[in-house]
Amino acid sequence: MTPDKPLRADAQRNRDALVAKAREVFDAGDFFDLRFDDFAALAGVGTGTLYRHFPTREALAEAVYHGEVAALTNRARQLQATLPAAEALATFLRDMVDHIDAHAGLARTLATLMADRSGALAEGSRTLEQAVTDLVAAAVQAGTIRPDVDAGAVMMALHGIGAAHDRPGWRSEADGVITLVLDGLRRSP
Repeated sequence: MTPDKPLRADAQRNRDALVAKAREVFDAGDFFDLRFDDFAALAGVGTGTLYRHFPTREALAEAVYHGEVAALTNRARQLQATLPAAEALATFLRDMVDHIDAHAGLARTLATLMADRSGALAEGSRTLEQAVTDLVAAAVQAGTIRPDVDAGAVMMALHGIGAAHDRPGWRSEADGVITLVLDGLRRSP
């Protein structure tokens, strides 16, 4: 199957069902308890369909990861199109904390499975950083945040939040870090 050839509707449904089921299993933290073939049955498709779309467990993990990155970048674009710039940035950063919190099992599973796919992880990271860059640039242009802080610093804060997910009281600390970041980004009167 060529990457630019669109899938038939039934093939796309099967692929989407496999990715959705994998995301669900990742979130539950049960990914390593299943044989790879079990994903086919859980998604309601045949094993041939599973292997046709995803020849390996890692390929399935990569598809889930790309789906998560796409959803987050789409959310950033939606916020940028509908909210004032500073509010869009603040909402997106808080949404990222919500996402990290809701998908802790997914993050751990992807980190384990995709360790050998650093290119895919780097590409996703660059895509997310570009979304944050766009939000930061819009807020700078609107004059609501400082022009001397770039998106890389904001991404570093998000990575730190994600890495500390197993700390007791993580959620309230994560919200506090986002507040600290947003306060630090505000332009002085």
